[in-house]
Amino acid sequence: MGLKAASLGDSIVNTLAVAIAASALTASSIFIVQHFNKRARIKRIKRDISNSIQNSINHLDEATDIARGVTSKKPLTTDEGLIREQLARNYAFLGEEGVAKIRSSFVIVVGLGGVGSHAAHMLLRSGVEHLRLIDFDQVTLSSLNRHAVATQADVGTPKSTCLKKHFLDIAPHAKIDACMELFNIAAAPELLSGNPDYVLDCIDNLNTKMDLIKYCVDSKIRIISSMGAGAKADPSRIQIADISETFEDPLARATRRGLKLKGVESGVTVVYSTEKPGAVKLLPLEEEKVQEADEYSALPDFRVRILPVLGTLPALFGNCMASYVITELAGWPTNPLAIKLREKTYMRLHRDLVNKEKDGFGASANIPFNVSDVGYIFEEIWRGRSALSGTFDKLQLIRWDVTKPASFQNVVCLTRHEAEKHEKILPHELEKHYSPEFIEFVQSRFAEERKINKWR
Repeated sequence: MGLKAASLGDSIVNTLAVAIAASALTASSIFIVQHFNKRARIKRIKRDISNSIQNSINHLDEATDIARGVTSKKPLTTDEGLIREQLARNYAFLGEEGVAKIRSSFVIVVGLGGVGSHAAHMLLRSGVEHLRLIDFDQVTLSSLNRHAVATQADVGTPKSTCLKKHFLDIAPHAKIDACMELFNIAAAPELLSGNPDYVLDCIDNLNTKMDLIKYCVDSKIRIISSMGAGAKADPSRIQIADISETFEDPLARATRRGLKLKGVESGVTVVYSTEKPGAVKLLPLEEEKVQEADEYSALPDFRVRILPVLGTLPALFGNCMASYVITELAGWPTNPLAIKLREKTYMRLHRDLVNKEKDGFGASANIPFNVSDVGYIFEEIWRGRSALSGTFDKLQLIRWDVTKPASFQNVVCLTRHEAEKHEKILPHELEKHYSPEFIEFVQSRFAEERKINKWR
């Protein structure tokens, strides 16, 4: 019995030992498998991170290559569906027909500095697919405060080719003619060839500017011209008007006078600023350069001294020009106010209206609008000109229907001479004195006032 018991005990011990050994082996195997799985996961994660970093480096290298002018990147798509998606907001605003007109248009921008680069840039982004960019100059480091797309990598390169390079990244389907040339009358027939739909004058040299405008007027090419954006800081004073209506802008005054000598007094749309010239002037030329000033100018007879420029103002000028041209091309014409912020004019119109109401109609001097209302009626409804003749001189506000009180829909803008005749006309006699077209025009302006008055 004793031997059997001992043998049985040994067997149990052996069995337990085997079981423990097997369990330990199993646990060890599981641990080893988990360990290797964990290492595999870590390795895979590291590989993914490494690939991600390498991709980022590749993209960075590609961007650097592009900045350096390396053209090894893959060509961008010109798929029509993607082009329409890129212009989706324009289609929503201007409609199919309007955008189609813009896309098929040909526009020339002369002068590619702060104003011209921004104008060309937004023309491209708005859908113009054929641009000719003309400028003789190169990108400088100091011009980066106002240039639309130039980077430090573009410094020293022609402005025209700089824009073309960046523009083809934005709209690879566009046709961009880059012309590194100085505009002059002799070169005008070639530089402005191809029947352009519009020309944008963004030149800051007076004589060249006048030559370009005169050529376009004589050739019946639509043109919009930028006046002086330098030394200005107030964006609220930027205007779009006919050259004959400009004031407070020295470059506009000089251009207007020069064009008058060339036989052009009106019919040229310009962007200018009514901001009064302040303390910012041309910076003086260093004393050692005075005797040899011509050597420091870009070209003979060009300005040598530097005009301080706040970069935002040329950008706003350029965008104003682009917006005007885009709406004109699309058949979505706007009605820019000729002149704004003429407080003394509004006060005079208000005073004259009060006196006329009191003296002519025996009415109370308390007419239903103040000086601000008069400015609104004069600028917004009658565009600062006579409703009858379209002139700007010696204007008055007077009742349209002389039998009814003055109101927002019963005041018309006329010259003093026209007003003297009008106040003698009774309502039922209007058709005897005015054409149906003029009467309809006046009524349409009153209808317009009813719509926009609620937004004042």
